[in-house]
Amino acid sequence: MKYKVTLNGKIYEVEVEQGEAMMVSVSDVVSAPAAPVVSAAPIPAEKPVAPVYDGGGELISSPLPGSIIEIKVSAGQTVKKGQILVLIEAMKMENEVLASRDGVVRQIITSRGASVETGAPLLTLS
Repeated sequence: MKYKVTLNGKIYEVEVEQGEAMMVSVSDVVSAPAAPVVSAAPIPAEKPVAPVYDGGGELISSPLPGSIIEIKVSAGQTVKKGQILVLIEAMKMENEVLASRDGVVRQIITSRGASVETGAPLLTLS
């Protein structure tokens, strides 16, 4: 197999057979006009800024680290004790975050697809 390696402005052509390498030729690199660099990677969109806990109402926090796969309620919605509020995926399992009491969803702090740690704020009840 033949390889061309550019190093310190020189092109080395090397032939490798059965674990042995032989230098075939060495030449200087011919300088060509610089071509514009085009990135194939898309430019990432700005991440939306998540709402911040405003200090009001009872804070419902994530019981475990994972990813938010669904928010089952919306701000202003009345909920009953034991109702599913949020689904979190952790270790390929869906985990339900339930309402600890009857109330009204005051603020949703997280978003679908967000990664959360244990204790991260999800929503508030009033």
